[in-house]
Amino acid sequence: MAELKEEDAEQLHQEDANIKDTETDTKKMLVDSEACEQMAIHEASTNPVKTEDKNGKTSSTVVSERHVSIQTTLDGLEGLVDLNGAGRKSCPLCPEEKFKACYSHKLRRHLQNLHWKVYVEFEGQRMCICHLPCRQLKSSLGSDQTQCRLVAHYHCVVCSVTIARKTDMISHLKRHINKGETEASYSGSSDVPFVEPVPGGQAYEIMKELGTNVQLLPNHTTPQKTDTYFSRKMKTNRQLVFCSLAVLAEERNPLECLDAFGATGIMGLQWAKHLRNSVKVTINDINEACVKMIKENCHLNHIRVEGNRTGRQLDGAGDADSPIASVEVVKMDANVIMHLRPFDYIHLDPFGTGVNYLDAAFRNVRNLGIVSVTSTDTGSLYSKSLNVTLRHYGCQIVRTEYYRELAARMVLASVARAAARCNKGIEVLLAVALEHFVLVVVRVLRGPTQADESAKKLRQLLHCQWCEERVFLKPGSMVEENLYRQLPCQCHGSMPGKTAVELGPLWAGPLFNTGFLRRMLVATVQYNMEDIQPLLKTLICEADCTTLKPFPVPGNSALSNQVECGVVIKTVQKVEEADTSDQSGKRKTKGEDSGNVLKKIKADSSLEHPAFYYSIHRHSIRGMNMPKLNKFLQYLTEAGFRVSRTHFDPTGVRTDATLAQFKEVLTKYSVPTYSSAPQSSAISSDRRQTL
Repeated sequence: MAELKEEDAEQLHQEDANIKDTETDTKKMLVDSEACEQMAIHEASTNPVKTEDKNGKTSSTVVSERHVSIQTTLDGLEGLVDLNGAGRKSCPLCPEEKFKACYSHKLRRHLQNLHWKVYVEFEGQRMCICHLPCRQLKSSLGSDQTQCRLVAHYHCVVCSVTIARKTDMISHLKRHINKGETEASYSGSSDVPFVEPVPGGQAYEIMKELGTNVQLLPNHTTPQKTDTYFSRKMKTNRQLVFCSLAVLAEERNPLECLDAFGATGIMGLQWAKHLRNSVKVTINDINEACVKMIKENCHLNHIRVEGNRTGRQLDGAGDADSPIASVEVVKMDANVIMHLRPFDYIHLDPFGTGVNYLDAAFRNVRNLGIVSVTSTDTGSLYSKSLNVTLRHYGCQIVRTEYYRELAARMVLASVARAAARCNKGIEVLLAVALEHFVLVVVRVLRGPTQADESAKKLRQLLHCQWCEERVFLKPGSMVEENLYRQLPCQCHGSMPGKTAVELGPLWAGPLFNTGFLRRMLVATVQYNMEDIQPLLKTLICEADCTTLKPFPVPGNSALSNQVECGVVIKTVQKVEEADTSDQSGKRKTKGEDSGNVLKKIKADSSLEHPAFYYSIHRHSIRGMNMPKLNKFLQYLTEAGFRVSRTHFDPTGVRTDATLAQFKEVLTKYSVPTYSSAPQSSAISSDRRQTL
């Protein structure tokens, strides 16, 4: 009997152990299922979904869905979890180790108090705080632990960046509003996701600029993380380049133009979409991903890709959405394509310096063509990395108050040397140096004589390190005994040692072309580019070195003959009129045609704008109140000097006066800061005496 009792006890113990094992297994299965649901919610916006079409081919699509923390109503946030169901539920915005699974009534209070009450609103979208491992910080720099500390953060509805503090997110959204970026990249409700097929299985946003739509990858602003780099800050640069091409298209067409570094292809697509049959656009890029993106952007703007017609484009050729223009997309090295084919217009916009592509650009560019170069290596151009400046541009410079104009003249010197090596000269049409880039636009003049004339304009600059007076050294091969005599200042006589340094070689010629700039201003009115019209008006005044602003919008007849730095350019309309008036039937020779287009006139050097500018705040006098800038310009004009404002510096004054004369006028019209109090006391004492 005792043995039977022992066997029954063992069976009961075994049954209890089995029941406990089954309970733990069911708990693990529940936890695993909830974790899988939560991971599915987080990865809904990143995992590609493979679909099968009619032909049986699989194509990867991406659910371009906003983050789960971005909702419009509280019901949408509570709808992420089935709060009406039974059992414990985990928070969709918190990891399991931070907030454990709980029942529905407690989870509803958690969502309302922790996530919803601290939202940031933008255009009806509410960005709730998120505790998921989207943003991690290391626990300590010196420890060997590999675990990271989770940080509460917000997801931006415009650019999808993660920001920890609410005040920082509000200021971040204000910057988007100031830039005009008010369209949310994650739009639509979370119940109906937006599905868009894209190449490579990556989500993108569509950006519109100047009537042209382009696809942008999420990391398009970081060149190290993407091949299709795009910067919204370069919009001014793209508009200036477009206007220069539009002016050239008025002279002769069709033009063969090249965008050597396409990236997203937005610049070449703008050319083709607005100028239509006047240009034959070629967009080049060496990266395969960029070429695919450019072709997709062509299809997005109803532009046909020549020589690379895919099946989708051929199927839609007979639809109502017929192509409005055509471009050629090429996958080739920029130097190779410029060596192989001639072009009328070449634009170089590499990431960094463009000096490595100048020789190839001037190799096959046609006569009277235009080459525009955009340099974004502001570290070396703006005197922050002097060793890189010497290595890339071969110039010796220092940090000065006129560093931006120094950068523009340094780039032009490299362009002039590259053109002279190909027996070509240049005529500068435009030079702009802003915060993020330096843009130069030059016209190409063939012939060794033109090359020699351009090479003579490369000179050294003598810069005084005490008063920052500067002057270009006189041309000549004779060695001067004392170079300080060329400086208008007397710092060398009053200061011991070496007071001045030689900078350069730099471009010593003019930086602007008044006729070309006026035609660009007309192009901005024609194509509704109101953003750069104030900049072009400032450039026109700076080119003429005047404060007067007569900007009439000429008609087509006024554009038929423009003088540009001593070169008379006749547009296509004027040439056609000359052809119709000639009824003799004789064929014109090549020399006569070129003579109708280009007629050299002796340029008056006195009409060129003075080199460099002075900053009114840099040379202000301590203890004196300066006059207003516009008043000071009027005082300089009354003193007999040429004067204008400059786009290089908002407080700069371009004038032909020396620094001593500049300070003399500034001192004359400055008022002591304590002059107001004594004058008022004297007036009050006089009144007392009269009473």
